[in-house]
Amino acid sequence: MKPFSLKAAVAFCSACVLTACGSSGGGSTSNPPSNQSSEQSSSQSSEAQSSSAVSSASSSVVTSAGRIKLNQLGYAPQASKVAVVPEVVASEFSVIDTADNSVVYTGDLSAAARWAPANQTVALADFSELQTPGTYRLQVEGADLSDPFKVGGSPYAELNAAAIKAYYYNRASTELLPEHAGTWARAAGHPDTNVLVHESAASTERPAGTAISAPKGWYDAGDFGKYIVNSGISTYTLLAALEHNGDYYADQDLNIPESGNAIPDLLDEAMWNLEWMLDMQDPNDGGVYHKLTTKGFAGAVMPAEGTAQRYVVQKGTSAALNFAAVMATASRVVADYEEVYSGLSDEMLAAAESAWQWAQANPNVAYDQPSDISTGAYGDGSFGDEFAWAAAELYITTGNDDYYEALDLPSQGIGNPGWSYTAALAWMSLAHHRNHLTDAADVSLIESGIKNFADQLAGESEASAYGVALSEGDMYWGSNGGALNKAMMLLQGYRLNGDARYVQAAQALLDYALGRNPTDYSYVTGFGERPPMHIHHRQSEADGIVDPVPGFLAGGPNTDAPNDCGADQYPAGNEAKARAYLDHWCSYSTNEVTINWNAPLVYVSGALDEYYGE
Repeated sequence: MKPFSLKAAVAFCSACVLTACGSSGGGSTSNPPSNQSSEQSSSQSSEAQSSSAVSSASSSVVTSAGRIKLNQLGYAPQASKVAVVPEVVASEFSVIDTADNSVVYTGDLSAAARWAPANQTVALADFSELQTPGTYRLQVEGADLSDPFKVGGSPYAELNAAAIKAYYYNRASTELLPEHAGTWARAAGHPDTNVLVHESAASTERPAGTAISAPKGWYDAGDFGKYIVNSGISTYTLLAALEHNGDYYADQDLNIPESGNAIPDLLDEAMWNLEWMLDMQDPNDGGVYHKLTTKGFAGAVMPAEGTAQRYVVQKGTSAALNFAAVMATASRVVADYEEVYSGLSDEMLAAAESAWQWAQANPNVAYDQPSDISTGAYGDGSFGDEFAWAAAELYITTGNDDYYEALDLPSQGIGNPGWSYTAALAWMSLAHHRNHLTDAADVSLIESGIKNFADQLAGESEASAYGVALSEGDMYWGSNGGALNKAMMLLQGYRLNGDARYVQAAQALLDYALGRNPTDYSYVTGFGERPPMHIHHRQSEADGIVDPVPGFLAGGPNTDAPNDCGADQYPAGNEAKARAYLDHWCSYSTNEVTINWNAPLVYVSGALDEYYGE
């Protein structure tokens, strides 16, 4: 590397924002991912089915193989900075200061290599030594000039805030006022104060047709359903971000209705969903309803226009265990705010233990979609991972060794977390709390499990022609969420032993989501030079506003995509799995947004921002 003397710094803004800013799981080899979004498993949404072909493409579509791919937002000065360069004759690259077009850095490209998921041969440009704040471009002879990018402090602060505020925009049962929602203000939808018990959920105490109240919560994805199973990993990940990086969130102001109430806004937002989850537990037996939805998907309408009757549907083992894990986690988080949430920590823990007891008595009740229900199933027939996760969270919160024994950690594999594979979350929580566990815990096993998985991912990143821990098998439904869950697990490795390799590999995966990918999109609405503009999200489609709701992570390339937009609409298809993405409303299989994909975006962007701010 041959650094030049750098020019005067350009003032740094923390994100490149084009618009105003305010579901599926990874799985280990023994627990393969269930690539199912809320609109996939049962019957597909009617408006997607009716779209036989894409009539108009996004105006932001750019898929030039000649484009240099990099993080379109930018980098902290101390961060690793790597761009992907298409196959060229040149062997060097230069970094140009946009203030005066001077060359401030030059370096050698890596040897060209083929990255199978993109079916492309590429080289890497590493300019990590460039640390002076400013706005720059990469230049390589034979390739297009790169997008401008920034180097400076807190590069992901606005991204993190927007990724959290996306949950506010997806709140059920409340009006979004202009002073908080700005352009995306809307009327209240789905009060959910008169929800009927579906016959699949009927009991002696609550027969079919019984009206219950279960307001609040977040719309799960592009639809208006609320699903305990997907809600579980989503809410946990936000709570983990707060537990692990509390100082970062302490003074964050998201401009939500609760801002300024002496509670971190991240916890305020999580509470909107936790209160709904508590109402989804049957107080008569501790069981938890799987979901709250209408019988079928609504069309492309605003929430206030979705007025069909809503139901709670079937209790199940997965729902009970997800609920138990999240409530045990929430119990210890809200305990720090007892003066505000008087008695709530104890209430949550009691609810968690009641749900655990229900699951113990009903250990194999899989969700079975009723014939008259066609909203997302989130079905899962294997519950060992959920039992492990719930046991781990209850053990950490209570210190009761019986829960640790029930966890049976030596039998639990560790892989990438997702809604259908939650054992990894047990490892994650145990590692964070390892210095405060009882003598029953095998701390060396906990540490080695996290380290071994982080080593595996870092090795995949270092061996990859694209410099990311992603392969063809990672291009499933919600692949971008899977990528960021890998980044989250890498950061758990760093938290154990401070190995910088893990942070670099996590940074590379965030870079991937923000533009260092074969589609040339930054996959987060409102951020980067080419963000998605036509996400599968009912409010964004129906509100008449050009820009979609900001801060949402699009699902990403998916080689299992059905022909939701008509045949032959996905660029390159199986010939280039990492390019099987379409920025169109009809593409719910690649362009839907969900709460569980946004959650690791929150965790990773906040953790990296705090790490580089130290």
